[in-house]
Amino acid sequence: MLSFNIKKKLPHFTLDIQYKMEKDILVLFGRSGSGKTTVLNCIAGLVQPDEGAIMLGGVSFFNSSSKGKSLPPQKRKVGYLFQDYALFPHMTVEKNMQYGITDRGQGTQVLGRLIEVLGIGHLLKKYPHQISGGEKQRVALARALATEPSILLLDEPLSAVDQESRLQYQEELLRIHRMWEIPFIIVTHDRIEAEKLADTILFIEKGHVKEKLDCWK
Repeated sequence: MLSFNIKKKLPHFTLDIQYKMEKDILVLFGRSGSGKTTVLNCIAGLVQPDEGAIMLGGVSFFNSSSKGKSLPPQKRKVGYLFQDYALFPHMTVEKNMQYGITDRGQGTQVLGRLIEVLGIGHLLKKYPHQISGGEKQRVALARALATEPSILLLDEPLSAVDQESRLQYQEELLRIHRMWEIPFIIVTHDRIEAEKLADTILFIEKGHVKEKLDCWK
């Protein structure tokens, strides 16, 4: 289970969100600047809340009431698919996907399976500037999952994908979620996409949950 209680003062409002989830897909939906990405960054350890607590599977990521209250990002076992995919331009696709794998034996096996599942074996020797937005999305997804994370965070994962391919990649994310069986938190401002992917949608406005919607797939 993931539980988070995050309070963080931002320039125009204070982010104040609490939620608990199992191995399902949570979508954070709202306008740009509503605090959605800050929630992901707090869970990943890239931003520290002012107050609150974050816990995943009994492991405390952050607790403002404890000494040594913040677990470093590299120890959180969090996979993060950034909006721009954050691929290293000077590395091949293969090197990008291997980045962050500490157990070369097990990690290489997992990566091999991901390459097959995502159909990206033909891209291994190419560089990021030589592949399409959809291909970058698959590569970044493989890199995020190759470290065998306990949770996957996805910030506007399909923003660089053309509309024609979007439905295909939505199905792909759902298939990967069924295979991995870990919590996914997805940020989007596309209502149709949110309803397609989510088990639960939190509608975020100025750092607060204005509405919660449980979806039936």
